[in-house]
Amino acid sequence: MSDGALEVLVRIAAEAATLVAEVYATPFVVDFKGPADPVTEADRRANDLIVERLTKEFPGVPIVAEESKPETFANFAASNEIFFVDPVDGTNEFIERNSEFVVMIGLLSGAAPTLGVMHAPALGIAWAGAVGKGAERILADGSRSPIRVSDTPELGQARLVSSRSHRSARLDHALAALGPREVYTKGSAGLKGTEVAEGFADAHVAPFYAGKRWDACAAEALILAAGGRVTDAYGAPLDYRGAGLSNDRGLVATNGRIHDAIVRKLDALRGS
Repeated sequence: MSDGALEVLVRIAAEAATLVAEVYATPFVVDFKGPADPVTEADRRANDLIVERLTKEFPGVPIVAEESKPETFANFAASNEIFFVDPVDGTNEFIERNSEFVVMIGLLSGAAPTLGVMHAPALGIAWAGAVGKGAERILADGSRSPIRVSDTPELGQARLVSSRSHRSARLDHALAALGPREVYTKGSAGLKGTEVAEGFADAHVAPFYAGKRWDACAAEALILAAGGRVTDAYGAPLDYRGAGLSNDRGLVATNGRIHDAIVRKLDALRGS
């Protein structure tokens, strides 16, 4: 992938974000792909736009996008480079009109994410990261500033960010058992990733399930670029080429310093 690829992704995400914002300002209709799985015109139109732009700019690179038909990326795992796209990450938040949703585009190269872009249409903020080169926040006026994960060294001092829409007693128990200083919630897996990348949160922990691969790729790239670490809840790398697209082994995204402590505590919880 060329050195200018990240800027192309920034531009495509911004274009999709404009479209999403246009729908957000209307009395849009909510459909359902399945139980508790809503979709709107914004998801579909942004998906089509991103796929069209990526196909033009990066011909031959498979695009695993949430609102695309599975047959369009059936053999994606055989490619060295793969795009993972969530056109509106945080559809529940989009529907609730609470601003906590993002456009997500991530690039997998080999086994690991290398480029990630997220754009929050309702906030007017974007984030972009290239692993090994750094990460930044991009404001609506085009100004940019570098971002980096926190340096909190101990889990007992840490702030954890967790899901707002997918709460359960089991999740609350697991997070409390980790013993952090604070747990707060935010919508959108992508926005939780930006909280870690910018150092506002020391970790995002999803012990049991963490959405699909397109919910993770861009966020992982951003966090890695900002100096952090991402694994599944067992401490293994996320397998973007494995059978199925669900992150059903959970996810732990941290500043790196408290990562092993979280994984050890999750292991102990499973054994108790």
